[in-house]
Amino acid sequence: MQLDEAAAWPALLAAVQVQLEQGGSFFAGSQLTLDIGERVLEEAQLTELLALLEQHGVQLAGLATAAQASRKHARALGLTTRNSPRAGPPAEQVSQSPDDALLVVRTLRSGQVVRHHGHVTIVGDINPGAEVIAGGSVIVWGRLRGLVHAGALGDAKALICALELRPTQLRIAHLIARTPDGGSDLRETRVQPEIARIEQDYISVETWGAPRRTGT
Repeated sequence: MQLDEAAAWPALLAAVQVQLEQGGSFFAGSQLTLDIGERVLEEAQLTELLALLEQHGVQLAGLATAAQASRKHARALGLTTRNSPRAGPPAEQVSQSPDDALLVVRTLRSGQVVRHHGHVTIVGDINPGAEVIAGGSVIVWGRLRGLVHAGALGDAKALICALELRPTQLRIAHLIARTPDGGSDLRETRVQPEIARIEQDYISVETWGAPRRTGT
């Protein structure tokens, strides 16, 4: 599934709604920075998004966009804005706020890097050569085929979730799991939602939504 600047707005909004509903307390009470890349959002679309976030107890702290029209509409609604890296050339996005979550509504292409001190949600794909480095957990509503480092500040409870988990490399806190050529050292590759977490000092991958195993 690829949801980027060219995807229809209703499809993106529906994907964000599913993420909020499935995230539960993951998002509740958080401040969210939204990155829409080069997409142009009308004031009515932003109002619709703000209402959806409010329903789930999430505050939109700011909008990152490369489109001047989107910045204009966001400022009309009292939102702070900043430039978003364009989709084509290599780019890096750095968030300085440790308190808000980051929602990236676009596909990350080779050479692009997203860094954030808190949780990160990607509505789109992480292509090979792209990287996401987060102090908290990382949720990918799409294909994860690049590098993701969750819990980068040492949080061993951080999670990595994706609809399709075929990473170049996964990192959680101090642990690293690589996918070698022609296979995976995590588990047999299957196209299904999966979640990675640290268990007994190694990175374990299981079906996303499966009952949590308990030790004895």
